Amino acid sequence: MAISTDLIIYVVVFIAVLLLVEGIYLTVFGKSISLNSRVNRRFEMLEKGGNREEVLNQLRKEMGQHLKSRQVPLYSILAEKAQKANIAFSPVQLIGIMALLAMISFVGLTVGTATSAPLRAGVALGMGVTAVFVWINNKAKKRMSMIEEQLPEAVELMVRSLRVGHPFSSALTIVSKEVPDPLGTEMGVIADESAYGRDVGEALKDMAERLDMQDMRFLAVAVSIQQQSGGNLAEVLEGLSKVIRSRFKLFRRVKAITAESKWSGMFLSLFPLGCLLVILVGKPDYYDTVKHTAAFIPACLVVAGFLVANIFIMRSLVDIKV
Repeated sequence: MAISTDLIIYVVVFIAVLLLVEGIYLTVFGKSISLNSRVNRRFEMLEKGGNREEVLNQLRKEMGQHLKSRQVPLYSILAEKAQKANIAFSPVQLIGIMALLAMISFVGLTVGTATSAPLRAGVALGMGVTAVFVWINNKAKKRMSMIEEQLPEAVELMVRSLRVGHPFSSALTIVSKEVPDPLGTEMGVIADESAYGRDVGEALKDMAERLDMQDMRFLAVAVSIQQQSGGNLAEVLEGLSKVIRSRFKLFRRVKAITAESKWSGMFLSLFPLGCLLVILVGKPDYYDTVKHTAAFIPACLVVAGFLVANIFIMRSLVDIKV
């Protein structure tokens, strides 16, 4: 019973620190930083009295700060995902939050469990780092999914703006006002950069590389070619919007077709670990008769190797490239 109680405490503490990260984030940067918010963060910063140039510099700093810190030890595993999630915390602040969460986890485990101090410290450190990683990973997936869904609508809005006579820079400004975050703020930054003299094609290309998004690269290339060779940009973007929407539908269809296989693979990968956990909770002395034998450790390593190989094999079977 003691093992099951400790396990429940571990899970509760981890969930608590995971929720605490989001709470700190919303408290520091406001509700508009949330991907669920209907308030455009760029507009909120301007309405609070921020100068247009200052807001632009702040947003550009947030958008580029994580990839510049990829050389920091251990932080490199977070840098790319933090960049895609556009986490407003700086790398130093994220590392500080990991340390803070680790200390909070240590206090919670000290109060709730009777395990040794070195074990509590190791588990607490793992919880602090893992909670931040899981939070950033979820943010990145959600934000990229929303941008992919918003992009066809944004391109179609550009087409309509161009056809009524607006220049492309004005079309970008309209998109930044009409399309909600996260794409609204991204386009607003490009519109501001264009107003201060930066080449629009170059700004779109940098955005595509920063987000590592193929559809955005198509948009950047289309705009760059039109700037160099001329032509009807509205027709080019109309065709591009159809391609992007078709690609989006295909990705969703593939995702729906492979959903059952992915869940089956996940279940088969986690089922042995679940069985082991149930055995340890229900009968902690189940392995006492064999754990001191010479073959026990090698057998555990072989089983662990098969489990790890199973995870990679299952993942490769359902990872369909489109």
